[in-house]
Amino acid sequence: MKTIFKDSDRQALRKRIDAVTAQATPRWGKMNAGQMLSHLVQTLRMATGEMPTKSRRLPMRYPPLRQFIIYLMPFPKGVGTAKELMPVDGVELAASRDDLHHLLEALARKQSERSWPEHPAFGRLSGREWGVLVYRHFDHHLRQFGV
Repeated sequence: MKTIFKDSDRQALRKRIDAVTAQATPRWGKMNAGQMLSHLVQTLRMATGEMPTKSRRLPMRYPPLRQFIIYLMPFPKGVGTAKELMPVDGVELAASRDDLHHLLEALARKQSERSWPEHPAFGRLSGREWGVLVYRHFDHHLRQFGV
């Protein structure tokens, strides 16, 4: 299973992030490339605990549905996101890339921590769950833009 806690998986994501251009068009969804990178920055800020999010009572908070979604189910296209994770407009692509690289490494350093922030949709997650979820979320959006 790929995870941001594995150096080779994280480095592969970094290369794909660097391949995103401002001219890239999405295969699905409403975000442009800059908004997508900004959304991923917000996601990492949530995962590192830097940005709190409002918890939502959804069925996916409870096992085994949570594990099925995190580890197995393909990410659906066009699903909404928490308000806090909405992209910030007007951020330069290069700045978002730099933030993503920095925050990916910051999150990777947290691997051994026992206490993780609550995810707005999935609730309390282990470090392992966070690592896989973040990887799969990044992969989903990078595929959205063909990288």
